[in-house]
Formats: sequence, structure tokens, C-alpha cells
Amino acid sequence: MSKAFNYKLHTFDSGLRLLTVPMEGTKTATVLVMVGTGSKYETKEINGISHFLEHMMFKGTTKRPGKIDIAKELDGIGADYNAFTSKEYTGYYARAASSKLDTILDVVFDIFLNSKLDAAEIAMEKGVIIEEINMTHDNPQRYVWDIIEQLLYGDQPAGWDIAGSPETVSALTREQIADYFDSHYVASDTVVVVSGDIDPDITKSKVEQFFSNIRQAEKVSKIPVVEQQSESTVRIHFKETDQSHFVIGFRSYNMFDERRYAEAVLATVLGGWMSSRLFLEVRDKRGLAYYVGADVSHETDSGFFSVFAGANNEKIMQAIEVSLAEVAKIKKSGITPEELQKAKDFTEGRMVMALENSMAVAQIYASPVLFENKVLTPEEELDKIKAVTKADVLAVANDIFQNSKINLALIGPFKDSEPFKKLLTL
Repeated sequence: MSKAFNYKLHTFDSGLRLLTVPMEGTKTATVLVMVGTGSKYETKEINGISHFLEHMMFKGTTKRPGKIDIAKELDGIGADYNAFTSKEYTGYYARAASSKLDTILDVVFDIFLNSKLDAAEIAMEKGVIIEEINMTHDNPQRYVWDIIEQLLYGDQPAGWDIAGSPETVSALTREQIADYFDSHYVASDTVVVVSGDIDPDITKSKVEQFFSNIRQAEKVSKIPVVEQQSESTVRIHFKETDQSHFVIGFRSYNMFDERRYAEAVLATVLGGWMSSRLFLEVRDKRGLAYYVGADVSHETDSGFFSVFAGANNEKIMQAIEVSLAEVAKIKKSGITPEELQKAKDFTEGRMVMALENSMAVAQIYASPVLFENKVLTPEEELDKIKAVTKADVLAVANDIFQNSKINLALIGPFKDSEPFKKLLTL
């Protein structure tokens, strides 16, 4: 890989953390503000409020009163801008030509600090978000991921939908949203990353000026995830579809567990590319699915390894059976030296491409600072991947690929889960 970025991490007196990452050879700059809150920080009554607040941040500020004022200013400079909400963090970003850095700094910080949360806009946005929820439920390939988390975690924040339900969204009040805004969007739980064609010292001075009045309070804690499982489980969401979609989830590791690097290699070999074991066996050799793969999800106190595919309804049971057979093979025999090296080279190649994009760089650097208060550079991350051995991968496979850890989420025209549960064995 290329030489490491000359980043600078600074913590202001307020507790706000700023990470500047200058990048040579790029003409863009990205401003990313990430706060450590998401749906895991909610109660059942206000489930969906983190996501709702994200929507409201683009609806007007004291300086830019109308929602169109924000969009027009960013559109006027050709900026790429958006926001995202997860279980544990929410982010706001804008990327533009580096000559427009002052504009995107001003706009992103303005919405983060000064959103009006207008009652009329809140009432209108409820309908928008409920339609977003309905759209997700109408998309089986997307919604099956909500089903697997419901199955894994049940009736606790980790198992609830990030967007909430139509009922909880409809019941949210402006007072609840404003209270959540004031108590969760605070300096001690916020990280700003500015990356690209920037001067770190000038950027620091500007961020300090813009954020001089940031809200200050202690970080709000969340309820720890509770995981209990003694046998394989199945959850079917009945839907009349021509193609069924499934996710097989195995409980695994959180983001602080060093075994996650071997797990990432395992996922890459099993289903991370078009020449992976699952792709070759399930799609190319047998024609059972159009898409198939494997992935990992790591959060602060939970994680799972997934195998997923979409298959014709008549072939769905065979697709699940063949997928589990590939899992069993890798659990028994591990991976080859060639597969190990290929996974490492693949990871390095993807990382090199990502590091050409100032937005991707901002996201890569943000999470370790937000959750661990330290910088984990892409080079350090890659070194950990390169240190993974065949024995490490085999040990992880034997640890997480157990019959008592298998969970199957399925969307399709099926009602009886028993035939599918019989397939869940390695």
C-alpha cells in the first residue's frame, strides 16, 4: 500500500474530537460528523427516533430556514451529501471540490448544531418515513436482514428495526425528538473527520470556530445486548414472491475482538467474491441462485457471520442445504494457502481503491475514534489481516459454525418452518 496518511487527532476542551486526514492527489474534501447513537440507544416507546432525527436535520436551521435552502446550497456546488443511521451511530457528510470546503463545513455543522425541528415538518415527515418502512418491507432482499436481527436478538434494541414501526413513528412528538437531540448529540460523543485536499491546521481552526457552542453533556449509555441460544432457530416471513431470500446467521464477535480479522478472511473465502466457494458451488455449478455471498457484522457488544442468497422458490431448500454444506467443509478442513493469500490480496486491493476516495477515508477513520478513542489506520488494519494464518481461520470456523448457533431468516411463500429447521445442521 501507499504511504500512510499524515493524520492529526485533536480533542477540544468541549470533548469534541477532530480527525484531519490530508490526502495528496485528490481535488475533493469530505466533512463527516458522526455521533455515537442509534437505535440501540432507544426505548420501545421511541423506537425509530434516531432515524427520524436524521431526516429532520435536513429540514431547516435558524440560518437556513427552509429545507430547500440546504439542498440548493449544496446542489449549487455539486456536492455529494447524505446521512445514515445504524444501530450504534449516526453520520452526516458532504463531499465537494476542496475549493468549496468552507461551504460544506458551514452547512454540515449548521444542521448538526442548529436544526429547527419544526413541528409542521415533523408531522409531514412521519408519512415519508412510514412509506420508507413500507418500501423496505416490500423489498425482500433488503428486509430479510431485519428479520435475521429480529431472530438473533429478539425484543431488545438490537433486534428492533432502525426505522421503527409505523406505530412508534406516528406517536413521536416534537418534544421527544428535541430531547433526544439535546441529550445525545453532544460533544463528548461526537467525532468530526475532515479528509482530502485540506490544510489540517486551518481546518482545525475553522472547526473550533464552528463548534464553539456545541452541546455538552455526558454520553448516554445503552442497554447491553443479551444473547442466549441453545439450538438452531428459524423465522419465516410469509410473502408471495417468485424468488425467496434467506440469511443464515451465526453468532460471532464484537468489534473489539481480535478474532474478527480471521473471521473477515473466512467470509471473503467463503462468499466475498465471484470466485468464492459459495458463488462457484451455489450459482456457477448448480444454478441455484442469482446472488449468494457471506459477510460479517461487528458492533460494540454483538456480531454475527452471515451466509445469504436469493433463489427460486422450488430451489430454496437445496440452496440452503448446499450453502450449509460449504460451511461444513470449511469448518472441517479450513482454507488453502492459496485462498488465504488471495483473500489478503483482495482485501488490500479493495482498501487501496477505497483510499482514493475522501469520503471512504473519512468513514474508515471515524469508527475507531468514536468507539475506542484511538486511530486505527488502514495500514494497521491491513497488517492485522496479513497476520492471519490458516490455523486462525480454522479456529474461528470451528468456534462460530456450530449447530447451536445457526439462525435462518427467510422471506418467501412458505408458512411451515419445520422442513427448513431440519436443514440446519453441519
